[in-house]
Amino acid sequence: MIWKITSLIFHRPKQVLSSISNPFSRQRILLSTFPANSPDLKTLCSNGQLKEALLEMGIQGLEVEFQGYDSVLTECISQTAIREGQRVHAHIIKTCYEPPVYLRTRLIVLYNKCRCLGDARRVLDEMPERNVVSWTAMISGYSQRGYASEALHLFVEMLMSGTAPNEFTLATVLTSCTSSSGFQLGRQIHSLVIKTNFESHIFVGSSLLDMYAKAGKICEARGVFDGLPERDVVSCTAIISGYAQLGLDEEALDLFRRLQREGMRSNYVTYASVLTALSGLAALDHGRQVHSHVLRAKLPFYVVLQNSLIDMYSKCGSLTHSRRIFDSMPERTVISWNAMLVGYSKHGLGREAVELFKLMKEENKVKPDSVTFLAVLSGCSHGGMEDRGLEIFYEMVNQKDGFEPEIEHYGGVVDLFGRAGRVEEAFEFIKKMPFEPTAAIWGSLLGACRVHQNVHIGEFVAHRLLEIEPENAGNYVILSNLYASAGRWDDVRMVRELMKEKAVIKEPGRSWIELDQTLHTFHASDRSHPRKEEVFAKVRELSIKIKEAGYVPELSCVLYDVDDEQKEKILQGHSEKLALAFGLICTPGGTPVRIIKNLRICVDCHNFAKFLSRVYGREVSLRDKNRFHHIVGGTCSCGDYW
Repeated sequence: MIWKITSLIFHRPKQVLSSISNPFSRQRILLSTFPANSPDLKTLCSNGQLKEALLEMGIQGLEVEFQGYDSVLTECISQTAIREGQRVHAHIIKTCYEPPVYLRTRLIVLYNKCRCLGDARRVLDEMPERNVVSWTAMISGYSQRGYASEALHLFVEMLMSGTAPNEFTLATVLTSCTSSSGFQLGRQIHSLVIKTNFESHIFVGSSLLDMYAKAGKICEARGVFDGLPERDVVSCTAIISGYAQLGLDEEALDLFRRLQREGMRSNYVTYASVLTALSGLAALDHGRQVHSHVLRAKLPFYVVLQNSLIDMYSKCGSLTHSRRIFDSMPERTVISWNAMLVGYSKHGLGREAVELFKLMKEENKVKPDSVTFLAVLSGCSHGGMEDRGLEIFYEMVNQKDGFEPEIEHYGGVVDLFGRAGRVEEAFEFIKKMPFEPTAAIWGSLLGACRVHQNVHIGEFVAHRLLEIEPENAGNYVILSNLYASAGRWDDVRMVRELMKEKAVIKEPGRSWIELDQTLHTFHASDRSHPRKEEVFAKVRELSIKIKEAGYVPELSCVLYDVDDEQKEKILQGHSEKLALAFGLICTPGGTPVRIIKNLRICVDCHNFAKFLSRVYGREVSLRDKNRFHHIVGGTCSCGDYW
């Protein structure tokens, strides 16, 4: 054995002596006396034997070449094996092997996949030469981990180096164009896409339309979509999701139907986007159909799809279905818990929300986040449980659950006080907050002042809001309503003149009802519906009938300086009443009537619906801007507390 080593030294003195201190060299020298019967690195890796491959790599030492390194690195990437990958990288350095661009890029991919972005960037920075794949791999790593700024800066650096991007580079970097500054760069990248003739590429086109949709530029997104020579499920889902996220629910649903007719095969993300649109429309029948489609298609029930189903059913008024899906989930994320908690909150079921929150803490599998606490506080607010809500808030302040309250949670407490009629306490609470109050917090207090007719505090709050957001029509309207409820008609006229001066337009109230999978929309005193005469006649008939049962119109809801007869006529034209009347005309007796309104329901329409439910034996489900009202036998689930 000694003779053989001596012989090797004499025959190859330079190679051996220069690497005598290298453990890989010693292993190679010692093992050179034995026949090479060890298995091939590629074979070991193809069998998933990564540990054995690493051992063999150590034995081979200096003799490992490109194919061996490639096989082991590929298996490390496949198994997301960071320690093993670092051993391969160390082996490359110690053996002084000069890896080509391809292998260095594989190292970048490995480190990115294992969330070691710093190591990946060091590999890129140390590369003597780089190609478009190397740059794209690093840009993709930043984009996937949410480092949009770093991705964009690296893309600019790539362009300055003279490397031309390919379709994968462009598609990847566009996903990072999210902020206002990023969007401006995204528009420049769009110009580059056009110049390099990549606009018709499906990957690039999908990323472009997604960028425009997320920036709220849905017309530009639709233009890109319509210009694609071919479309896949990703591009179709991106445009549907864009419409749904912007609240353009009917457009999202219409496009989904059209694409289905054209043969689009939906995946779970497509269905989740459609369910978001159906949630906005509260289209329960359509939602059930989509749920059936999902079941028939035998799609895997990913958590995101189940969360969308929970949200859809709760926003369509069917909490029973929401809870059934929630209880059947094998795995729940914090979003799952939040969707169920928000559902209980919107339905005014504060006790159920608190019980579910308690269960979440007892299971201790998922940690509550900011939205969780907001949902519970909102549930207590809507459910008339202000003391329990305050208790939960002060537990947060004391960091009992390891979570410190943010400004939104302070806003939740203001809402809690306001709904309970404790307007002065809410005002004092705002003064003592450790944060500067936002427009949303002042707006919550102003709404409470309107409901509880606290003109003194309401005037102060309204003027603060008009300074903060002079373009928000809602603030002018609430202040005008506050003055009107106090009979201060001169001030009402002053506010309305100010609105004209500022060119501020109030959002018109509208209500809609789904019948036979068709949405019928009504505006106040609407004369556009094809059955308008029949609807108005039905409202008058209903008013006479329920007056006999004790209904008295709440004339204070009319905020115009007119006589009582005119006020009652105005009340009869409210969009909720028109939708309710249409529902009674078009549905058989005994079936529920489901109405959705874009604004808060007024007291008179709420009373009207309660009497209608009792006299006609109908269940009425009415979803307004803030919450649900389930009315059965003349009693509302909100307990007249909203």
